Amino acid sequence: MKVVQINATCGAGSTGKICVAISRLLNQNGIENVILYSQGKSDYPQGIKYGSEPDAKIQALGTRVFGNYGFDAKKTTKRLLTELERIRPDIIHLHNLHAHNCNLELLFRYLKAGSAKLCWTFHDCWAFTGYCPHFDMLGCEQWKTGCRQCPDRRRYSWFLDRSSSLYRKKKALFSDLPLTVAVPSQWMADLVKQSFLKEYPVSVIPNGIDPEIFRPRPSRFREKVGIAANQYMLLGVASVWDDRKGLDVFLKLSERLNDGYRIVLVGLEKQQSRQLPPGIIPIGRTKDQTELAELYSAADLFVNPTREENYPTVNMEALACGTPVLTFDTGGSPEIPDQTCGSVVPKNDVNALEKEIIRVCGSRPYSKEACLKRAKEFDQTERFQKYMELYQEIAYGRITKSGI
Repeated sequence: MKVVQINATCGAGSTGKICVAISRLLNQNGIENVILYSQGKSDYPQGIKYGSEPDAKIQALGTRVFGNYGFDAKKTTKRLLTELERIRPDIIHLHNLHAHNCNLELLFRYLKAGSAKLCWTFHDCWAFTGYCPHFDMLGCEQWKTGCRQCPDRRRYSWFLDRSSSLYRKKKALFSDLPLTVAVPSQWMADLVKQSFLKEYPVSVIPNGIDPEIFRPRPSRFREKVGIAANQYMLLGVASVWDDRKGLDVFLKLSERLNDGYRIVLVGLEKQQSRQLPPGIIPIGRTKDQTELAELYSAADLFVNPTREENYPTVNMEALACGTPVLTFDTGGSPEIPDQTCGSVVPKNDVNALEKEIIRVCGSRPYSKEACLKRAKEFDQTERFQKYMELYQEIAYGRITKSGI
């Protein structure tokens, strides 16, 4: 069996790290595999880059002007297809296809004509909408019947609303395929079963983390930034901070909470950092995962007021470092902490969030030991072993409509 994964990145970002973790497991099982990726740099020996940054920028501009999100990038896709022809995989595992890294029409016509079996991990909802990777904040449900007059269109196209035609194109292209869908959360699985992809088998395979990296670590961070022993450190982490990730919520919390609490936000841009109130300590983006684990370990509570989420890795990372999690009831985020190690409050309810912060920090209902016990379930080697089983099922044709 020979497996090819296709993604925007290799070893970088959440999806790129997932691809590499799966590849290493395939290596351990003696299965030949490569990762085809389009953006960034990677020193992973089985990563093959087929795209380029200039091409991606040109395609992004074209998409903004003409509105054909997912249906540009012909030159890049032809390079991708050349690699697939050379490798001749038995299984093609799709990941992120909406980073201006492929033309869906070219790719899926090729996939329909070929003999390779397909697995597609949905890291968001883009496969079954006209434009949107996420639609929770808008409360939009048009994807269930057919996208049109997209309320978030300007994020994807400056001038033209092609959400209706793109929805119909995807629905036609994604039919009659030897496809198995994988999703990280039960929440996403439920959405898929309400979409035009509902006839395909869906396997829930949650994301995982590396327990060798994310574990309790000694940290002098509090001392360095002046957080006193009698103050509670609230931590938030995101790769991009905006209202979707709850930046506005942290701003409100900084006004409400007294001096006994200090908020630390990781992943902020320089301009954002300069605009923060004094009660928030800004930390820029970091690629040093050990440093990130030290920050998780120093915190009293990890707060995740995200509004749109599939299955956030940051929740798992915090628990693995012994820090309890407090999150909005959003997407798959509540599926990560259980009643022994974290709390969930209604989405957008800042009052409930504030009260729960005060309760958790004051009464300490979630012990470090309980967090670590829960985190044992997030070991990526064990979780991604399910992909090894899924590949076997796909290769030998034992997939049922309900998945595995």
